[in-house]
Amino acid sequence: MTDGSAALLEISDLVTQLHTPHGIVRAVDGVSLSLKRGQTLGIVGESGSGKSVLARTIIGILAKDGSVTTTGRIAFEGHDLLKRSEPEMRNIRGRDIAMVFQDPTSSLNPVKRIGAQIGEVLTRHLGLRGRAAATRSIELLNAVGIPLPDERLHQYPHQLSGGMRQRVAIAIALACEPKILIADEPTTALDVTIQAQILDLLRRQQIARNMAMILISHDLGVVAGHTDTVAVMYAGQVVECASTWSLFHNCRMPYTQALIRSAPNLADPPHTRLRAISGRPPDMLRPPIGCRFNPRCDYATCLCRTDQPALSMADAGTSHQYSCWHPIQAHGVLP
Repeated sequence: MTDGSAALLEISDLVTQLHTPHGIVRAVDGVSLSLKRGQTLGIVGESGSGKSVLARTIIGILAKDGSVTTTGRIAFEGHDLLKRSEPEMRNIRGRDIAMVFQDPTSSLNPVKRIGAQIGEVLTRHLGLRGRAAATRSIELLNAVGIPLPDERLHQYPHQLSGGMRQRVAIAIALACEPKILIADEPTTALDVTIQAQILDLLRRQQIARNMAMILISHDLGVVAGHTDTVAVMYAGQVVECASTWSLFHNCRMPYTQALIRSAPNLADPPHTRLRAISGRPPDMLRPPIGCRFNPRCDYATCLCRTDQPALSMADAGTSHQYSCWHPIQAHGVLP
């Protein structure tokens, strides 16, 4: 999705293939996206849709043993990350592009104190050591809302709550003031109240630092109030991409409509049954022919089962794109 202005990150026809004992999985299949400085892009879709593989492809942390192959282009500030060597990527990761993972328990080292873990990043990328690193670490912990930050430096991850650990992970990601922050399901393991706090924290930091951000989630409700644009992924492909407002008020792809309808609605009476998406996600070893959503789609026709629709512009003069032979408005169905 492009709008003619210079992009900080430009992904073009990206394909990431996982070589498994049972065959090749195209976990990311022809994805093209762009991200401008200061913009927040939401990427949503069910589990297995390729969101996390896309994120890991961008920062280059997938296996290097030949079990993963990647083609296409990931241009960061005009330079293709896929052509960078591993030492070059180590310099970019953390400093220019940072990532917050969904489970802080696994992303933090359980046998190292919080101060040492933040200090590693500061030493590696900024050359800070000793008192200078400690002072900067305290500033970072304070910025993400952790009380008594000077005391937290000497604690281990297990001594902090889940929400605190996620704040530490965010502090580490922000340590070098990256140009892009990728947040991969950053609130999945947290309760609802803490989820809201973490999302608000990310938004505030993104605005304060004029930082671009990619917010990945399986829940459209999570990205609704925290993104500028949203890309919907299904079976490794982007099937709809639009401004957040346009996506929620004028979605065109039946899969997007199904995601929106499956979310709880506060206006519904108590005990209202949630509207689940029928069927199950496709087997990516043998994806459906034609539109990959066709086995689960109420509007599917013979054309949908034979020909795959391209990602196209929804309306003249807009940047709203969708991949569907029978878009929602054609049926007069509101999202």
